[in-house]
Amino acid sequence: MTSEPFRSQLASLEKRGRLRALAPRAGRDFASNDYLGLASDPIIGQAVADAVARGVPVGSGGSRLLRGNAPEHEGLEAKAAAFFRTQAALFMANGFAANLALFSTLPQRGDLIVADELIHASVHDGIRMSKADAVFARHNDVQSFADLIASWRADGGKGRIWIAVETLYSMDGDMAPLADLAALAAKQDAMLILDEAHGTGVFGPSGRGLSSGLDGLHNVVTLHTCGKAMGVEGALICGPRILIDYLINRARAFIFSTAPSPLMAVAVSAAIDRIEQADDLRARLTTLQTDAAEAICAPLGLPKPRSQIIPVILGEDKRAMAAASALQDAGFDIRGIRPPTVPPRTSRLRISLTLNAGRADVLALGDELRKILA
Repeated sequence: MTSEPFRSQLASLEKRGRLRALAPRAGRDFASNDYLGLASDPIIGQAVADAVARGVPVGSGGSRLLRGNAPEHEGLEAKAAAFFRTQAALFMANGFAANLALFSTLPQRGDLIVADELIHASVHDGIRMSKADAVFARHNDVQSFADLIASWRADGGKGRIWIAVETLYSMDGDMAPLADLAALAAKQDAMLILDEAHGTGVFGPSGRGLSSGLDGLHNVVTLHTCGKAMGVEGALICGPRILIDYLINRARAFIFSTAPSPLMAVAVSAAIDRIEQADDLRARLTTLQTDAAEAICAPLGLPKPRSQIIPVILGEDKRAMAAASALQDAGFDIRGIRPPTVPPRTSRLRISLTLNAGRADVLALGDELRKILA
């Protein structure tokens, strides 16, 4: 096998400023999704240590449908269903696998998936595996969703509609118009799939997410990833019992995957307890957001942030990467984000506010940004 095709493609990426490489953690954290600083939380760590001490195994030993189904998995799913106020929950290894399972399995041939154009790459991949039709609506434009549904119906579409959005968009920091989308779903007898990856833990009563006002509805499925504000790993699909049972029987990403570690199920269970009682942490994060509005957004002419995610759009790939490199040299861990993660000509710095940094760090970052982007 010749390596030339790979070498030439990597050279092309490098020329365009899009070559990716792994980099170690360094500097003050403005890059991670550990919004509440729970990744190193001692209470969660102790829960795992206690589980090890009582003999909970590190490995599951197989898929959930073979010998891999542990009491810790079932206990977590029962707790998650109660916490997120839904009939049932299913624990998956990560959010990517969960979205693959959802979109490749639930929408049927003859159905229509209408997804926001900026939705996660994992949803795009799940849609590619689906037998349903799929279209993409303009970002956060409810009328665009409605028009696409109407057009599909006018062309003879008779199946179920599946509306798919993120509640909080990871690269833009803006929120989906959930109330209007829920109204549209009710009008169209549609299912609503809500990816709460960046909302869980940070928003809603007890950190249940931006969709908490819709919890328990028969036409709502939510995805709560555990590796962001919850500080651990995995993902929880929450929804009606019939849909969870269908996933268990039909979702290839679930059936043919080794089950997550029972120890991680213990960690996620402890993380649910932590976010339920974390109003103080959420208040501190909101204060950091106010600090960032004054120290970063106002001086750069950016709108006041609505969430813990602040995009600084610079346009050109190389400019974004040069700015990120300069900030890293100054001791700030900020990464440049380029296409295809974001649309063409919108390369950016993604500033992620976490409790791993404080007010002084935010103010210092604001000073450094003004120098670099002047």
